[in-house]
Amino acid sequence: MLFNKIFTDESLDKIKIQKIEVIERTNTINLHALSQEIIDFNHIENIKDEISKHYNNSVNVEIYLKYKLEKNINIEKIKENLLYIINKSSNILSKAKDNIKIEFKDDCFFVIADNKLLIDELNENNIERKLKKLICDYNLDYNIKAIYNEAEEEAAITAQRIFDQALKKNLEIIKNNSSEKKPANKSQEGSYKKRSRKKIDFDSIPVSLISELTNDSGVVNIKGKIVNVDKRELKNGSFLISLIITDSTDSIMCKYFCPNGFDDEGIENGNYIQIAGNVEYDDYEKELIVKIQDLQLTTEEIKRMDNAKEKRVELHLHTGMSSMDGINSFKEYAKKARQWGHKAIAITDHGVVQGYPEAMDCADDNFKVIYGMEGYLVNDTVSIVQNCQNVNLDSVFVVFDIETTGLNPKNDNIIEIGAVKISNRKVIDSFSTFVHIDKKLPGKIIELTSITDDMLQGQPEIDEALPAFLDFAKGCVLVAHNAKFDLGFIKEKAKVLSIENYNPPVLDTLELSKALIKDVKNHRLNTLTKKLGINLINHHRAVDDANATGQLLIILLNKLSEREIYDVSKLNDILMEDIDIVKQPSYHINILVTNYIGLKNLYSLVSDSHINNFYKKPRLLKSNLNQLREGLLLGTACESGELFSAILEGKSDEKIEEIADYYDFYEIQPLDNNMFLVNNERLRSVEELKIINKKNVELGERKGKTVVATGDVHFLEPEDEIFRRILMSGQGYEDAEEQAPLYFKTTDEMLDDFSYLGEEKAYEVVVTNTNLIADLIEPILPIPNGTFPPIMEGSDNELKNICFSKAKSIYGEKLPEIVESRLKRELNSIIGNGYSVMYMIAQKLVKKSNEDGYLVGSRGSVGSSFAATMAGITEVNPLVPHYVCNKCKYSEFIEDGSYGSGFDLPNKLCPNCGTLLVKDGHDIPFEVFLGFEGDKEPDIDLNFAGEEQGICMKYTEELFGEGKVFRAGTISTIADKTAYGFVKNYFEERGITKRKAEIERLIQGCLGIKRTSGQHPGGVMIVPKDKDIHDFTPVQYPANNEKSGTITTHFDYHSISGRILKLDLLGHDTPSIIRMLEDLTGLESKDIPMDDPSTMAIFNSPEILGISLDEINCSTGTLAIPEFGTSFVRQMIKDTKPKSFSDLVRISGLSHGTDVWINNAQDIIKKGYAKIGGVISTRDDIMTYLIQMGVEKKTAFDIMERVRKGKGLRKEDEEAMKAQNVPQWYIDSCNTIKYMFPKAHAVAYVTMSVKIAYYKVHYPEAFYATYFTTKVDDFDADIVIKGQNHILNTIKSLEEKGNDKTAKEKNLITVLEVAYEMYKRGFKFTKVDLYKSDDRKFLLTEDGILPPLMGLQGLGANAAANIKAEREISEFISIEDIINRAKVSKTVIEVLEKHGCLKNMDETNQISIFNV
Repeated sequence: MLFNKIFTDESLDKIKIQKIEVIERTNTINLHALSQEIIDFNHIENIKDEISKHYNNSVNVEIYLKYKLEKNINIEKIKENLLYIINKSSNILSKAKDNIKIEFKDDCFFVIADNKLLIDELNENNIERKLKKLICDYNLDYNIKAIYNEAEEEAAITAQRIFDQALKKNLEIIKNNSSEKKPANKSQEGSYKKRSRKKIDFDSIPVSLISELTNDSGVVNIKGKIVNVDKRELKNGSFLISLIITDSTDSIMCKYFCPNGFDDEGIENGNYIQIAGNVEYDDYEKELIVKIQDLQLTTEEIKRMDNAKEKRVELHLHTGMSSMDGINSFKEYAKKARQWGHKAIAITDHGVVQGYPEAMDCADDNFKVIYGMEGYLVNDTVSIVQNCQNVNLDSVFVVFDIETTGLNPKNDNIIEIGAVKISNRKVIDSFSTFVHIDKKLPGKIIELTSITDDMLQGQPEIDEALPAFLDFAKGCVLVAHNAKFDLGFIKEKAKVLSIENYNPPVLDTLELSKALIKDVKNHRLNTLTKKLGINLINHHRAVDDANATGQLLIILLNKLSEREIYDVSKLNDILMEDIDIVKQPSYHINILVTNYIGLKNLYSLVSDSHINNFYKKPRLLKSNLNQLREGLLLGTACESGELFSAILEGKSDEKIEEIADYYDFYEIQPLDNNMFLVNNERLRSVEELKIINKKNVELGERKGKTVVATGDVHFLEPEDEIFRRILMSGQGYEDAEEQAPLYFKTTDEMLDDFSYLGEEKAYEVVVTNTNLIADLIEPILPIPNGTFPPIMEGSDNELKNICFSKAKSIYGEKLPEIVESRLKRELNSIIGNGYSVMYMIAQKLVKKSNEDGYLVGSRGSVGSSFAATMAGITEVNPLVPHYVCNKCKYSEFIEDGSYGSGFDLPNKLCPNCGTLLVKDGHDIPFEVFLGFEGDKEPDIDLNFAGEEQGICMKYTEELFGEGKVFRAGTISTIADKTAYGFVKNYFEERGITKRKAEIERLIQGCLGIKRTSGQHPGGVMIVPKDKDIHDFTPVQYPANNEKSGTITTHFDYHSISGRILKLDLLGHDTPSIIRMLEDLTGLESKDIPMDDPSTMAIFNSPEILGISLDEINCSTGTLAIPEFGTSFVRQMIKDTKPKSFSDLVRISGLSHGTDVWINNAQDIIKKGYAKIGGVISTRDDIMTYLIQMGVEKKTAFDIMERVRKGKGLRKEDEEAMKAQNVPQWYIDSCNTIKYMFPKAHAVAYVTMSVKIAYYKVHYPEAFYATYFTTKVDDFDADIVIKGQNHILNTIKSLEEKGNDKTAKEKNLITVLEVAYEMYKRGFKFTKVDLYKSDDRKFLLTEDGILPPLMGLQGLGANAAANIKAEREISEFISIEDIINRAKVSKTVIEVLEKHGCLKNMDETNQISIFNV
């Protein structure tokens, strides 16, 4: 047989043919065979060729082999076949035979490439997967691994030549296929990775939309905005740039292996780029990406441009400050408006003005910002009764209800009237009728009421039914639940029937119930009937609703009688204060500020709406608005405005006119904005929308009011609606998918929207009138320029006297030149720039806290100021290291830089009197705090004990008066994790899969949108006596929570901290720790030596504590020491081996900075460029070093300021540094840093830490009791009381959870590690005691450290405090007694019983009495 002969000729006689298939349609022969040995793939190819030749090459041949191998496996043959598959996988790999080898070791085939680019090519072609499949075919259990082995340079050059050849071939393919896209075959994959700069003719490849890209797209040309950039250096020194780009239709990741010398300038977020490359699946990203072959920066393609000769002005626009509703920032809108040539634009966020600070930065002489707000207007008049003269509780009332075909009295019909007559608070008669209409009932009405068309057949017409009802009600008070609706229909239909001037007495049970019934979630009829036990059989049937409302009225009349209120006509006045006005319905109103009077009035209104009238939203009371209307223009706003609503609801012409008279201008908006009213059948057609807008125009003409076309803008571009859709969906809005086109429109787009008004009228409302309004607005600064410090009479002289007095008490009556010159220089700058008040405020606050027995720690760079030290504001002395004698005032200053801190100086006796000299000084330049020219805004931050913080804040109010001190407000916006949740949930709920690149774009589009407001943890803003807070900002409660007890600035404090003074009065654990340690030991912290050898020893080893590294698995003794107790800092200590106080300061600076240690100083030290003393650890290091190197002082200061804020170096900065021979590693370090700590802050922190460490070494039990008191919320007495072995086992079990540990479990591990260390030092805990334990503090006893009641998990602060308070009154006689007196839960009792606190205690009081 032919096939057997061919197999035998190829020496493949161990192959057995099992099946032969002939497929005529494709002229294919499939051979299925079984082999007992590894077959060389070259032999297989030869067989296929022989068979094909036999049939004159007219057939295709495929051979499918299965293997049943003998025991002796030929590894070398497997290697050859693996290499065969590799070489066949791509054009590049076929030319790289000499650069790839395979080794077999430990049951694994290692594919070794000597060029990183080849590794990338192997990965791109899924080589590991292909080779693994072959091994599986052999029924073998070997692994496959591709690894990189860097070769000699010659190999890299060979690989370079391979890639260049492949690229040349690929370029030819691109040119030959410029007219159409073809799928890229395997030989093309990877050839994008050119190593020399070869340009592609972008014009030869059609531009594709990213949304159109598929696995078969091949080489494409795409354009888009860069959403994210990641640049990584590869092991071979080349760079990989990964870009996410979007064209708004979709987004995609693009990867580029940069050619040598590639210039990536301009490749950054927000810029636009054009990319040519191959679309393929990326195994790492697990999705389609574009492998870049060439790229070029481009400009944004302007999709829409305003080409009108005269432009419109947008007067109704929402930014991202419209909480979870507006999308774009004002800067984005302003940029677009300028681009279009608009002269002005308004900002009218919902209920807030928090976008003003950003908006004011966009205004100039050629571009006006119109400041406004879309408020929530509440009519705060009470309307329980109308026309009810001479009516008392026993008068005759007709309680009625109607069912209608809709909500508009003019357009809709009454279909049922039901009523009951009540006299002397009893039902005496009833009325009921259907009303026939000549049209089909809407489906929603049938569903709501259960009334059908058949039920109306043969019923009276309205001209018969209504007179009958009016006759039934004649001479009576009409009563309804939400009477304005029902009566609106009655009046309108009466008017149609020529029943003129129908104006009966009316009582509204909805409004009356709001005044008399408080404990319900709402005052709907069905809610009230359920609450009051009234039978409501068929809600939304007139007869049943009227009966139920009648019963409700009787109950309400009885409640009035109980309050001795009998005159119904006076209910509006008597019950006004009983109705919660802010819960009344609100309407949108567009308020524009015309001048500074209006600005301050608006700020006052905003404050009032947030402080006094907040209910779900900040509400403006019409009465308040009337009083503060000067300088404001009032517009009717959107479909939620009062005027639009009145027209929509079919209010009477008289009512509509009354409403219209209140406003200064009327707004009409594009039909598509309000299309939802048609979709939900509130309106029957688009024509009715047009009628409403025309009605507004007609009203404007008749009343001489300006009518303007506004967009109610919520996002910038049409495609941006996706962000609003995602956010609204995440908030549960059912209509989130039905987004109106609320984008910023051009003049022509708006003219087209209003073309139905006629060309002339459309131009008037779109262009003429919007410009007219804009011209009425004066240029305004919402936050005044300049600084407005508080006034403190005599502060300049007082500060001088305090500072010099203190300096002389330390350094002697005749101050050393270095002291006197520094103090004078500082005071001249401080006083000259108006900052003496700031110093004196801080001085008084620190003094107050010290008098209360608490230290105050300084933060930030205030410790750079020697004047602050002398004023007692900071404990940090910024002079150069020096000695000073407390007795004779001898001093000696070390100015040669040999010591970084005075605490590191060797001990020395005074040469004059023999007294041991005091050591101090940390060499910190004052300019870090105030700049060389006093042009840096200073910021004094103070750390108060947590229990003292509130006291100091109240003291600040005492200093400056009521209404002058406010907490610093913050604005919380959507952050990455929250945005990710919104985006992820949106697509998951809809079963839609999106590329990670598109998810990232959508996340970024949601960032920065306001979620809520808050407060700085310790920041307070101080208003000068001659100013009002509303000269700078409105105010509110943080997160609008009136229970917070504080009032904050409405603006984020950053916006105004340069105008009015901000103080940071922060609560901190350290002062509280120091105070408790002082109380427990009797040793005041000021008496602790800062150079104690035993204390310094714990920063390198735990041995001074009497324990070894093996015992506690910690290479230092700094567990529980602030600043130095975390694993991150302990590792830094291990790496740097600090030997001095100044080394610790550097570690503190390095640990607090961002990108200062990791990938920066750590690498510099490892590479030997510098030791810890030479790297940049604090911001001061930069300025000091650069000045020493010869850089001009002001330049050095500016460089320090840029670097510490993460702004990097400018070209001129690098040139100035290089000119003074600053090394490149130092320049690179500056460019890496994102944030830097000031040295003064680090010194202050380390000073406190060393003092606490002293207590740990010398007063261990006091130290541990204090530490655990600060961590009482994380402490678990049930665990620690069982000893060190149980603690260690608990730690191990928690650590085994890895990343699944909760935050609480992580905190528990930290506490348990310290508890374990304590046991190892020979100290122990005792059990919690019901009578001896404090509620929250750990106590020292002869038997050990006694945990507090709160040390039991599950026993909270309130329960602990209650137990403590009650036990001091008398002992508990039973468990029942504890529950009753301490008001604790059964859970608390269980916790106490489990720990053994309630042994031998009776369950109940009765048993106790019996036992007695």
